[in-house]
Amino acid sequence: MLIYLVAGARPNFMKIAPIVRALQAQQALSFKIIHTGQHYDREMNDVFFEELGIPQPDVFMAAGGGSHAQQTAKIMVGFEELCMAERPAAVLVVGDVNSTLACSIVAKKLNIPVAHVEAGLRSGDMSMPEEINRLVTDSISDWFFATEPAAVEHLKREGKPDSAVHYVGHVMVDNVLFQADKLTRADTSDFETAAFKAAAQKDGGQYGVVTMHRPSNVDDPVMFARIAGALKEIANELPLIFPVHPRTRANIEKFGIDLGPNVILAGPQAYMAFLNLWKDAAVVLTDSGGLQEETTALGVPCVTIRENTERPVTVEEGSNVLAGTDPEKIMLEARKVLRGEGKQGRRPHLWDGKAAERIVEVLARELAKG
Repeated sequence: MLIYLVAGARPNFMKIAPIVRALQAQQALSFKIIHTGQHYDREMNDVFFEELGIPQPDVFMAAGGGSHAQQTAKIMVGFEELCMAERPAAVLVVGDVNSTLACSIVAKKLNIPVAHVEAGLRSGDMSMPEEINRLVTDSISDWFFATEPAAVEHLKREGKPDSAVHYVGHVMVDNVLFQADKLTRADTSDFETAAFKAAAQKDGGQYGVVTMHRPSNVDDPVMFARIAGALKEIANELPLIFPVHPRTRANIEKFGIDLGPNVILAGPQAYMAFLNLWKDAAVVLTDSGGLQEETTALGVPCVTIRENTERPVTVEEGSNVLAGTDPEKIMLEARKVLRGEGKQGRRPHLWDGKAAERIVEVLARELAKG
């Protein structure tokens, strides 16, 4: 029984990697990795897939960019041709990108069952394209693999049958634990940020890591300048390194954003290089959803620069604090961490590195029913 594993952007591959490894360890199901090409990244080469411990994609659709409608439409057309030529037993989508939405719609209209990994997450913010993708995908999926209790509750409230909802833990955590273990045996001296890390940690010193890419934070010059002011103040007490998303870098230049001399700008990082950087940080300041979860998995203090989160377990149980976008609150939460007064989180239930095995077990059982 053939399963299509759909991925369109780098975080998607990090989520399907543990599923690939779990599928490789059993006999009942076969799989093909479908890369929609939603984000084409030159860094996503042989080394990237080797790092993740998975084979190269079986299909590269080269959908490319464009508006949300253009991109979604191109992926739908290409994926329909693929499914018509070789009808899989099921389509598995992950996360909340346009590829997730597009391929779930195509599969469902062809009466191919859909499994959604990371189902049920809700921010309540309909201005986020990801929220729309989540809602639509979950409205038509057949199997829902949830990462946290709040996601299960959302799905039940939306009328999903109990038999279709599976609380399995988190494949992103599977991956970060797998990669962190590999890092203990890896030579990290060639990483771009190795020199910064070594200098910052000299004589017991510390550093912080920043990531920001959400349009609500970086596309508004007033908002971006306010957040930058907070980062500049924090950097007077703790050196910060900021691997910059290309759109964010363009806006820094366009808006004349002043981050001061103690916020070091770096280029986008490969997965292992970035993990090596943030896993030893005193604090991570971010607007990334995935990084909220990864920091919770490794117990790294995280200050989230957003007004809401679709990952509440990271705040309720983990090492994440939702600071909002007010500069004073951002500085307050960062300084708490630096004083040793930050929240002591724990790794949530089932975030144990075995979520992918549970997913594959459910899929094998459900597909065997015919």
